[in-house]
Amino acid sequence: MSNKKQTGHIGVTTENIFPVIKKFLYSDHEIFLRELVSNAVDATQKLKTLSSVGEFDGELGDLSIRIDINEKQKTLTISDCGIGLSAEEIEKYINQIAFSSANDFLDKYKDNANSIIGHFGLGFYSAFMVAKKVEIITKSWKADAHAMKWECDGSPEYSMNETTKENRGTDIILYIDEDSKEFLEKQRIETLLKKYCRFLPIPIVFGKKTEWKEGKSVETDEDNVINNTNPLWTEKPAELTDEDYNQFYKELYPFSEDPLFRIHLNVDYPFNLTGILYFPKVKSGIDLQKNKIQLYSNQVYVTDSVEGIVPEFLTLLHGVIDSPDIPLNVSRSYLQSDSNVKKISTYITKKVADRLEEIFKNNRPQFEEKWNDLRIFIEYGMITEEKFTERALKFALLENMNRQFFTLDEYKALVSANQTDKDGQTIYLYTTNKEEQYAYIDEAKAKAYDVLIMDGRLDNHFMNTLEQKSDKIHFVRVDSDVLDNLIKKGDSKEVKLSEEERNALIEVFKAAIPPMDKTDFVVGFEHLGENTNPVIITQNEFMRRMKEMADMQPGMNFYGDMPVSYNMTVNLDSPSVKKIEADKENTKETVNQLVDLALLSNGLLKGEALSKFIKRSVDLI
Repeated sequence: MSNKKQTGHIGVTTENIFPVIKKFLYSDHEIFLRELVSNAVDATQKLKTLSSVGEFDGELGDLSIRIDINEKQKTLTISDCGIGLSAEEIEKYINQIAFSSANDFLDKYKDNANSIIGHFGLGFYSAFMVAKKVEIITKSWKADAHAMKWECDGSPEYSMNETTKENRGTDIILYIDEDSKEFLEKQRIETLLKKYCRFLPIPIVFGKKTEWKEGKSVETDEDNVINNTNPLWTEKPAELTDEDYNQFYKELYPFSEDPLFRIHLNVDYPFNLTGILYFPKVKSGIDLQKNKIQLYSNQVYVTDSVEGIVPEFLTLLHGVIDSPDIPLNVSRSYLQSDSNVKKISTYITKKVADRLEEIFKNNRPQFEEKWNDLRIFIEYGMITEEKFTERALKFALLENMNRQFFTLDEYKALVSANQTDKDGQTIYLYTTNKEEQYAYIDEAKAKAYDVLIMDGRLDNHFMNTLEQKSDKIHFVRVDSDVLDNLIKKGDSKEVKLSEEERNALIEVFKAAIPPMDKTDFVVGFEHLGENTNPVIITQNEFMRRMKEMADMQPGMNFYGDMPVSYNMTVNLDSPSVKKIEADKENTKETVNQLVDLALLSNGLLKGEALSKFIKRSVDLI
């Protein structure tokens, strides 16, 4: 080609105008740096491929990609020593938008190609989001190639002519626009390179390393390499130690505690997927822990919003997933619905279940020791993911008041003989607070009933799931009714009160209940034996569970807005209750005392009512 300057219009046709418009869908302007560095990596990987198949027989030399800022000229330059571009290739891949050199290259070298990042041919044009002018100075790897210079100010017009360039490769020079001058700041560029390029397979050099000398930071002669070109997920699991995995976790999440467990993903059929997922220690909250899995495509950072690829419950995990087969839109920022994604999601779910089952079978004491950290993952998975639930039924655990752990089958075998009611339902008694519900737990223990600890924030939903999955089991909090009603072994003793007597007693007991906002009490009567408390306050299991779930689930506002309802059961066998009829004069004082004692045992006696109770109790003494 002669040295004559060529000008022309960038080809935009009806077939490829839509991808051009899509360019503006990049969620952040900063994405330009990822795109341009990715293109440089592609060009370098292509050269390595040509060398490996014998088409390029020259010296590869230093293949590092270099990023430079020139504050005076207000330019940012991305330079590679890769395959370069000929005039014809510029015409095809730059001047004709939406052709992809990566796709053409993959078609030709699909069996030998190193990781090729680009798929769309639009990454280069992201430069115009931050630059008022862009220059390309490039020289093809081919022996007879002329170096070329291309420039464009963001309009459809460009110019291209021969130039001089000593080495093969490409320099992309961005003349940064005034409203994007943040991209001329060293700290800003270094932050972006560490975010998007920290695990790219080709060294990315940005300036020189610094060291502290004589009270100030000074540059050394050593290149500042931003990235780790061989991240742990690309290594063979058999060659890695626990320390390697924990160190990589610290690299991803500095200052974090060591994770509980990890899973190394590695599959090449029917899709390509590698990665490492970690079970972190969840201290509090669920939402705060999400979006910690980083998605990569051939070691290029894409996003940390992995919903759709990773099942909802596994978004609580930390780590890395890398797959070239996950379809992305032009910005590589949002996932599209695709059959491959569903296969990947299913695979990850299976791998997580396999790993948990393996740990449970091989080292149950360790699994039990870490259960309280693991349970949020397992319970969340069983609540939200049907396929995971089927597997997790084998290793999900229940813990009782004696700090013993049981699988679901083990626990049913333990309690079914003693805790099955007259209708054949096996009742699983549980507590959410062993201090507040102590009296009820104590009564259950006296009857040799076992009591589970269900104090996790997902336990309400978890119990619902288990009730749906298991035949004839029912979870009931130990204070949700009189114990004999929770596990009914036979018919209750008939209460022989006339309607007039019942109404009179209800009125007396309701009058003794202090005012409570949005709280109702339903008074009832039963024969519970002389040794049972005179008044027992319980809360219906169904309504309480629904209200608690409503607090976590906005869609259940119907239950959340309803008043809190308690059952107040009066024990007609109690000597204290029998005295009420015998001592008409002191009925009010006796009933007040009995009601207050019941409220106090449930933590419901507060403020003025508590003060009156204390004074009355002192007077009685």
